[in-house]
Amino acid sequence: MPFNPTPILGGTVREFYWNWKKKPVTVVYEVLGEGQPILLLPAFSSVSTRGEMRGLAERLAQRFQVYVVDWVGFGQSSRPGFRYGPALYHAFLKDFVRGVFHQPVVVIAAGHAAGYVMQLAPSSVWSWIVLVAPTWRGPLPTAMGEHRWFYNLLRFLIRLPLIGQLLYWLNTTPAFLGWMYRRHVFADPAHLTKALLDEKWRTTQQRGARFASAAFVTGGLDPVRSRSQFFDYFQPPLPAPVMMVIGEQTPVKSLAEMEILAHFSGVGIQILRLPGSLGLHEEYADQLADGILPFLNKYLS
Repeated sequence: MPFNPTPILGGTVREFYWNWKKKPVTVVYEVLGEGQPILLLPAFSSVSTRGEMRGLAERLAQRFQVYVVDWVGFGQSSRPGFRYGPALYHAFLKDFVRGVFHQPVVVIAAGHAAGYVMQLAPSSVWSWIVLVAPTWRGPLPTAMGEHRWFYNLLRFLIRLPLIGQLLYWLNTTPAFLGWMYRRHVFADPAHLTKALLDEKWRTTQQRGARFASAAFVTGGLDPVRSRSQFFDYFQPPLPAPVMMVIGEQTPVKSLAEMEILAHFSGVGIQILRLPGSLGLHEEYADQLADGILPFLNKYLS
């Protein structure tokens, strides 16, 4: 069950009841504002929570009705000891969208959420798609290459009661989280305040948090296995208008993937370049809102 689901965006907290392999799951999401609906999907990470979409949600809620979800296994949603993988999240996103919305909806997805959004796009559930710093490969495979046997071993070890908890603790200390944010997530270290880092750390300390987190870090939540599979999602004709937002300080390997998609895949997606890195949706929320609102106004007028 979720831990004390409370408003963190100033909106109304709702719960979506779901089942995965006959096991009940409660997904927490928050709604704020009025008007046409927009769905915000936070990035997968060890500290994933709908709270990272706060600034963007508050800006968009001035005109739209904004839905912000905590993924299964993260935030205030249930965190059971599943063997988390793409099939779970593909199924969840499909059921959530069809259960909550009754017409195609605008979706703004950060990081790894991009692959899940594009996989669902042919179902005509999206009216417009914004992908913010889209990624398809987890941190360890990006840094170390494709050593699946090793990542499978890590996931097995982290599931163990004692050694797993120790390994997870070592990778979620405030010092390690701060290093991760400065290296990959935020472009300006001055934006990483102690209060923000404490909030991130508390997110990692919830019961059951290590299972989905370990799956993401080791590549177990990668929506595809190769760049070509990811690019296949963008072959024309696109099922909905797509904008891709690229952070100017994105880490080299991730930036190269985005630039290839932007320039050499031959697809007609709109490109928006902003300050920031993989966490630009949180760090530069106002600039992101300023960049996408003209397009939202055009498509939703």
